[in-house]
Order: sequence, then structure tokens, then C-alpha cells
Amino acid sequence: MSIDITNEITDLLLAWNDGEQAALEKLVPLVEVELRRLARSYMRRERTGHTLQTTALINEVYLRLINARRVSWHNRAHFFGIAARIMRRILVDFSRTRAYQKRGGGAFQVAFDEALVVAPIDDPDLLALDEALTELARVDERKAQVVEMRFFGGLTEKETSVALNVSPETVRRDWRLAKSWLLRRLSEYPQ
Repeated sequence: MSIDITNEITDLLLAWNDGEQAALEKLVPLVEVELRRLARSYMRRERTGHTLQTTALINEVYLRLINARRVSWHNRAHFFGIAARIMRRILVDFSRTRAYQKRGGGAFQVAFDEALVVAPIDDPDLLALDEALTELARVDERKAQVVEMRFFGGLTEKETSVALNVSPETVRRDWRLAKSWLLRRLSEYPQ
């Protein structure tokens, strides 16, 4: 994404914060491509034949973002970090609902490994990952945010550092430690 578009998105988010409805109308087409990329990334990690479609996921994210009037947007990275968190919540909720309907609530377990962190896989256990990530947030909120933004949100190291207001080196260190923590935690889940 070019610097001009990044700056324009930030300016429109700030205007939207100030109550300018026209800013939202200009913002939507600019963020749609990136939201679609994020949604496709999420959906690639879902099982084959998943009934939730990319467009439905994006629509649900839009609804939740538009209704998030209490959020004070700082910049583009902050916006996409929140969007990534919302997508994660939608997919986890969908997965929980599916598990309850399909097997009386008993979801199958898939081990978390290094490939899950750095590349999409066909069928990760999103519920186990969500539980582990929630636990990590209780231990270290920033590390959990780094995972959400990098893994779920697809943000770069630099974008994550801007969103969290820390150095890229801090993001790099948090990312490395969070992956190790999650790998250890998820290895404890029954297979």
C-alpha cells in the first residue's frame, strides 16, 4: 500500500472520529481491498468446505467496525489491527457454534506448530489457538496483540510497531517469544 493511500486512510479515520460521515463513505473503498486480503488469509487457514464465505466475513467486520463508535482511531495500522481482532472473534464464534451443532460441543484438537505461525494450513484448531492466545493475553497483553496483528491481521513488523507504539525490535522480540510460548502451550493440549 502506498504512503499516500496510507496517509489518506489515516486522515479519513481521524475525520470519521470527528463525526464526518462522508469520511466513512470515502474510507470504505480504500480499506476494502486490504480487508478482503485479510479475510482470504483467514479463510485459507480454515478447513476445506467451510460454510462461512470471505464476503460474509468482510460484511460482518464492516458492520462491527461501523458500530464501533467508541473506538478512537489512531492510524491505518490501528484500524487493521482492530479489524484482525474482529475477524478472529467472528471465526472463533463461528467455529464454536459449528462444534456445538456438529458434535455436541466436542471440537477436535490439532497441534499448533511453527508452520501455523508462519504459513496457512488447511485445518488448524482455531478454538485451541484462541484459548491459548487469550491465556497469553492474561500473561502479556502486548505479545498477544503482536500475534493478532502479525498472524491474524497480516501486518508487517513495522506496521505492528506503529500500531503498538513500540520499536520494530520490540515487535520482533515479542513475536519470537509469543510463538515459543504458544507452541509450548498448545503442545499441552490433548491430541
